[in-house]
Amino acid sequence: MSRGTIETFEESLERLDVEWTYTDSDGLDATLRDVCTDPTIGTSPSDRDVALPEWIETDPTTEDLRAARTGVTAAGVGIADYGSVVLPMTDRGSEPASLFVDRHVAVLDRSDVVRGMPEAFTWLGETIRDDDATGSAIVATGPSATADMGALVRGAHGPKTVHVVMLDE
Repeated sequence: MSRGTIETFEESLERLDVEWTYTDSDGLDATLRDVCTDPTIGTSPSDRDVALPEWIETDPTTEDLRAARTGVTAAGVGIADYGSVVLPMTDRGSEPASLFVDRHVAVLDRSDVVRGMPEAFTWLGETIRDDDATGSAIVATGPSATADMGALVRGAHGPKTVHVVMLDE
């Protein structure tokens, strides 16, 4: 990954009105406190040495999902050219935590940002075919928006705001 890839990712996020923050695993709790609005639900990334703080509900009930204002999920890869994050679906509930909230916070290792779709497809092919994978992923690009009925409406089919936290080890 070149420095140009990260700069492109930042520019793409900015164009989409997506905020981003850099932190390391020691600062993750404080960073998430700063960017989340409670109540917060989330899914712990099982393939990483980083766990979500205890104040994030990682086994939400239906009532927790309805009340949640923020959802925190792990992103498998970031796509610099588009400002997209790829969210592998898990049996731990990454889909509700990323789609049914007003604010989605994606946690991404800085080293997992790739330049474009060819690299992302390579990652997807390897990940989706993994025996432990659920076989699907969401490619999320910015806040949910639609202009189907006229003016642009944010949050019509998903989060109104998105924040990417990049772990920089």
